[in-house]
Amino acid sequence: MTQGGAARRTVLGAAVLAAGGAVAGLPAGSAAAVQQAGAAQAAQEAGEGRGGYRDLPVPLVIGHRGACGYRPEHTLGSYELALDLGADVVEQDLVPTRDGHLVCRHENEIGGTTDVADHPEFASRRTTKSVDGVPVTGWFTEDFTLAELKTLRAKERIPAVRQRNTLYDGRWDVPTFEEVLRWADREGRRRGRRVWLHVETKHPTYFRSLGLGLEEPLAALLRRYGRDGRNAPLFLQSFEPSSIQRLSRLVSAPRVVLLSAAGTRPWDFEVAKDPRTVADLVKPEGLRWIAGFAQGIGPTMDLILPRDAEGRLGAPTTLVKDAHAQGLVLHPYTARNENTFLPAEYRKGTDPAAYGDAFGAFRAYFTQGIDGIFTDNADTGLLAAEAFRPGRGR
Repeated sequence: MTQGGAARRTVLGAAVLAAGGAVAGLPAGSAAAVQQAGAAQAAQEAGEGRGGYRDLPVPLVIGHRGACGYRPEHTLGSYELALDLGADVVEQDLVPTRDGHLVCRHENEIGGTTDVADHPEFASRRTTKSVDGVPVTGWFTEDFTLAELKTLRAKERIPAVRQRNTLYDGRWDVPTFEEVLRWADREGRRRGRRVWLHVETKHPTYFRSLGLGLEEPLAALLRRYGRDGRNAPLFLQSFEPSSIQRLSRLVSAPRVVLLSAAGTRPWDFEVAKDPRTVADLVKPEGLRWIAGFAQGIGPTMDLILPRDAEGRLGAPTTLVKDAHAQGLVLHPYTARNENTFLPAEYRKGTDPAAYGDAFGAFRAYFTQGIDGIFTDNADTGLLAAEAFRPGRGR
């Protein structure tokens, strides 16, 4: 059954109170009662069967790289907090090490997300590479063994915007995906419900050209940990449709094709000389093609609500209706609280790092009928989503 309604909010309340915070309208002295209600809800959910992605709440709240609005991205601390704040699903991005292990980083260049620059023993590995046709300078996971990578510590990627996150620099290492699978199993037992993951293959064509294909080792791990079936608590995602097609032949877990700006072309299309762009893929015939091997799409929000030259939201496109007509769910990206990321009409003041009217932006997004959203701030997303879930007022 759908995990929604007031009980979901009490779970969020329990997490915030346990961290020493408070929820508007909830007395601080009621923490014990809230925690008890949260435990009861978890027990109820544990007995609700092993349904697939269609049984998840709508709109779904996906912790983007964990809870990276509050902790350095793609760390176990970020993933853990995302669950505590109410995320229904937690995202991982996968890149390989030189010896073929899958690790969780948003990009294979790790100069901005680890302390590798502080390690003189790795200074000579700084280099420039062409990744998907773009020159990138830094340190790359494919040049490190897992043992070497494990000597590094994670840090905040955008400290100018999220200065408070720098408090946690150095607290966590770079997790392997296998470690995340074990963590998710432990958390599922502890919380009494399955922990859903949203797993992206990063630059799969690039890595395959290096002899480091992502899909086969990923499928092997999913089979080993029982997350390869049709109702597995996991989504697979990629900006390259061919990666999703390859995964569809290896496992049955639900799959999502990510879509960037309309005028762009997936890198595997570039390599294969396929002339189609994202603008072609969001047309009914393109969506029909995607529905032949995937269950959903993850479009940039601009494909649903374009912004004008001033950064304000314009008239919605027909993408939600057209995708739903093909049976596809939509998980657009990315909702964030800070002014610098918000549409112009929802910004407050001139400080780009200050919070704007994030709830107003979420309301505009959810009004379109999307099935879920990636967000750096799962707590904000959950409170906003509750008003749009069945049985709740708008």
